[in-house]
Amino acid sequence: MNILFIAALSIAMSVAAQFMLKAGMGSVSVREALGAGWSANAVKAVAFNPYVVLGFAFYGLGAVIWLSVLAKWDVSKAYPLVGAGFILTCVVGLMTGETVTVQRAVGCLLIAAGVFVVAQS
Repeated sequence: MNILFIAALSIAMSVAAQFMLKAGMGSVSVREALGAGWSANAVKAVAFNPYVVLGFAFYGLGAVIWLSVLAKWDVSKAYPLVGAGFILTCVVGLMTGETVTVQRAVGCLLIAAGVFVVAQS
């Protein structure tokens, strides 16, 4: 399988994990449990929230997939590709109703340019 595809899959899983964790932490049950701070009930609400659990599962699987990237590429080539996650996060954020300012969009474009340069090396 193409190593660039594997890297992209790992990065996409990390982005998906972020949005799942955000959904879990924004759920009513977690917000109510956290209202008084990090109590035992709050920890339980977070630990058993399906979105949080799925988010951590995606992070774990993405990390395992990332290991195959590191086995084939130098870290100095592979790791900058993680910057593509910033771009994907902005796109998914826009699609889910988050506000993406011009400054943030320009920053993502600069990251994209850097990722492109690194990928060509």
